[in-house]
Amino acid sequence: MIKSFDVQCRKAGKNLDWLYANLHPSFFITMKEEPSAITSLAMYLHDVPNQHKVILADQEKKYIVARQDIPGSLYETLNELKEQDISYAELIHSYSPIPGSDRDLEIQKYEFERKSHEEIAGAKKAVIPGRIKTRITSFMKTLYPSFDFREFDRILGLIWHNNEKYVRISPLDWIARLMWVFQQGIKHDGLFVDVERPVSLSRHSESIRLFFSVGNPPQKGFMTQVSEVFQRLNIGVRSSYSLNISTGVHPYFLGIFYVLPHGTDLLDTGSDLFLKLKKELYNTQILSTSRTTYVNFVANRIMTGEEASLSNAFIAFCHTSLAHNEPDRFALDRIKSAFYSDPDMTLRLINTFRQKFDPDIKDRDDAYNESEKNILKAVQGYNTGHKYLDEIRKTIFRTSLLMIRHTLKTNFFVPEKHALAFRLDPCYLEEIGEEFTSDLPPGTPFRVTFFFSRYSVGYHIGFSDIARGGWRTVICTTHDEYTTNINTLFREVFVLAHTQHLKNKDIYEGGSKLTVVVDAEGCDSPASVRQRLNKVQFGINNSFLDIFVTKNGTAKNRNVVDYYGDDEAIELGPDENMHDDMIEYIAKQSVKRGYILGIGIMSSKRAGINHKEYGVTSRGVIKFAEIAMKELGIQTDQDSFTVKITGGTNGDVAGNGLRLLLERSPRAKILSIVAGTGALYDPEGADRNALSELILKHDVVDFDPEALHPGGFILFRKERRRDGLRELYRKISRTGTELKDEWITEDEFYREFDDLIFSVSADLFLPCGGRPETIDKNNWQNLLSGDGTPTARVISEGANSFITPFAREELQKKGVVILRDASANKCGVISSSYEIIANLLMTEKEFLDQKEAYVQDVLNILEKRVEDEANLIFRRYKENRGAQLYTEISRSISMEINEHYANLFNFFKERQELLDQPVFLDTLLNHLPPLIMKSRKYRGRVKKLPEKIKCAILASEISSLIVYQGGWEADLETRLKRFLKIRNSLGTRTK
Repeated sequence: MIKSFDVQCRKAGKNLDWLYANLHPSFFITMKEEPSAITSLAMYLHDVPNQHKVILADQEKKYIVARQDIPGSLYETLNELKEQDISYAELIHSYSPIPGSDRDLEIQKYEFERKSHEEIAGAKKAVIPGRIKTRITSFMKTLYPSFDFREFDRILGLIWHNNEKYVRISPLDWIARLMWVFQQGIKHDGLFVDVERPVSLSRHSESIRLFFSVGNPPQKGFMTQVSEVFQRLNIGVRSSYSLNISTGVHPYFLGIFYVLPHGTDLLDTGSDLFLKLKKELYNTQILSTSRTTYVNFVANRIMTGEEASLSNAFIAFCHTSLAHNEPDRFALDRIKSAFYSDPDMTLRLINTFRQKFDPDIKDRDDAYNESEKNILKAVQGYNTGHKYLDEIRKTIFRTSLLMIRHTLKTNFFVPEKHALAFRLDPCYLEEIGEEFTSDLPPGTPFRVTFFFSRYSVGYHIGFSDIARGGWRTVICTTHDEYTTNINTLFREVFVLAHTQHLKNKDIYEGGSKLTVVVDAEGCDSPASVRQRLNKVQFGINNSFLDIFVTKNGTAKNRNVVDYYGDDEAIELGPDENMHDDMIEYIAKQSVKRGYILGIGIMSSKRAGINHKEYGVTSRGVIKFAEIAMKELGIQTDQDSFTVKITGGTNGDVAGNGLRLLLERSPRAKILSIVAGTGALYDPEGADRNALSELILKHDVVDFDPEALHPGGFILFRKERRRDGLRELYRKISRTGTELKDEWITEDEFYREFDDLIFSVSADLFLPCGGRPETIDKNNWQNLLSGDGTPTARVISEGANSFITPFAREELQKKGVVILRDASANKCGVISSSYEIIANLLMTEKEFLDQKEAYVQDVLNILEKRVEDEANLIFRRYKENRGAQLYTEISRSISMEINEHYANLFNFFKERQELLDQPVFLDTLLNHLPPLIMKSRKYRGRVKKLPEKIKCAILASEISSLIVYQGGWEADLETRLKRFLKIRNSLGTRTK
């Protein structure tokens, strides 16, 4: 045994000599804290050719393995580790084959010690040894003199906090390169790929140094996917080192690879292989490895990664276009199977799309027309012998063709993207067929834009050239939740945009809406959900800018083929799941990329009017309610009345609505509050002091149970536990003088939770939160008590489309006064419009210096706009003796104003010389807040506004005056006589 051990030691010594001679010196630097792994490698080097792999370290936070260099070896290991959160990865190959083998040695090292975002965000300033900083600075000045050294300390400190050991032991030129890669990633909006001059790694070959950085990359399996790209493109990775770090907000991948093409293709910047590699690496942000298109088609070399992403986008578009009205016939699985079962048809569709939009194709029109003709013939003749299925698939493929035919511009051929965007001519809705549009409100949008990313699908729909509306993001954490929301996505966006257009009657922007559904299934913590949300919103925002940033009316990015050819001023606003940091980012990114509106793309910024801070939306909801209650004989500032409300106490609309009620109505009794986190019911009215503690700060479930009156209770939607197979929910109730804390079944919970909206009788119902169409044709009767009396006398809608048109009509027939969303909650969008006007006329500093005065002007305008419409609604109702419902009157007011606006906008666009005439200029100025009107400086800037926006403001102001103030129709006789007098005079002269 001793002799055998002695022989083994001598072999180990020889092996160690071989390792020193055949491995890059950096290996022994980065492995100097792994003596046992190096010892094991020296001892068992001769076993590597005979074993599948030799594990050198297999620990909770570390994995080191030696194996032969064979194609796919790196991919195989990463595939085994894909569920691990890798913080550091290193790969190295020997210069020559392992003794006794014809294969080189490959060593892979992985660490699993990622720091949390909270740790990094809360870290103190890094204390880094001076000698390390000095040497890295020296390397940086030599290697990358263009590096922005103002960021040096921050970036080095960030890497230090994430992996101090790596900075201490690694060659410092590596650190310099990683810092440069990180900075380049930020400058290039989270995606950067580049190659450097050949670097000799051995006497036999020269490898290319390749840099790759990604902001907020997909987590599980991302490095495996990157490895698969190299393998698929026949590119060998000779060595690499990469870090996954946290920025304190989200992760960042920093990778440096030394690669060598196996074939004859060159990998220089600008070479075909490099362009393919760059596209495929960037596409890892869009293409999910769990999709069948990836597993069956990409991995088997049937499709490229980009082609698979486009086919996934086709699937999502067809599903969302067809399923909202026929969810069973065009279920997602059925749409997928159409594409999966016929990859040839899918590739032909992709080729047709390429012929139309690839910027490098000459004579695109001829090539596209020929391709479309051929594919259309193939679709019409599609026949597999299964008639029912064939008809469904024909419809699906025709819908894909409609998408291609009517897309006017797309960012698909922009390499650096995190999401896809397709701006469509909405006339495709007429061609798709009434069976798929009969569930939509009447009217054709001005534009439809479809978005697709790895984790999301979304639409922006606008009903006017210049349009604004909120960006709503729906986060789905279960498969059923995702399926439900994606099925109805298009109809929801259409309805919300349509409602927004009616609501926007008082401002110069027409209505629009952007809604995105995010698949967050598998996200195991609130932090991971937020991370995915950021990724989706970041990607969609930049894809939006890819196609809508223009120069002289045409898309600025040369990779966007633009068939529309005009500027499009689209304003966004915060809505569900849009956080302050993303609001500020969207505004800054718009300026950085040169969008026509600058920071005016987004409202509720720091340099803006925050809806929640000033309660602008709620002011309209409550003011409408006060006027309606007065019509019923209730003076809300002095009389007692009861209220039920939906929406969170810490939310914008519900929270501020409750705040205004507590301030303005001392005798108001809040009977019930139903929110996403739970519900509160108190038959005597919630204790005002306890309730005020929650407003704009805490959830309704944080209400002090001790303040409940007898019969009151709190339901906790997020507090659950399991009892065998049953899921139980927490409930606290007061019975007499005692509090009862219990767990109730899921059925009991939702029976009580859902019932509160309907069964509680109150004078005023304020739906200020909740999903669209919560009250519909199937449940509206639940708002009636046993004797048929409505459980609410007045409904002022703070939430959009909370009640369907059918339900509104039936409830009003029962005597309920309903002030619909397009009227009651219009103040939020009016406020946002005036924020954008400030952005266009004032610098950020000027606005912040005069913000409070400007905001007060806007609040006064809001009060006036609400009173104008509310008084007109009730005046018309009385004039018609109730023959026209309140919501019908609201709709007719919106349509009248919008019709005048459309005609006047087109008129002024054709007659722009009128804009500077005193009568029209004065009218335009009357639309603006007094602070602007009274300032010579700001008034002078009005003339410099884009002509389209001046036309829109003037058209908006005149349209509102015509409808609210009247006189246009009243003066018809005078105008008619003047017209006929002139015409008759002309006629007399010609006789």
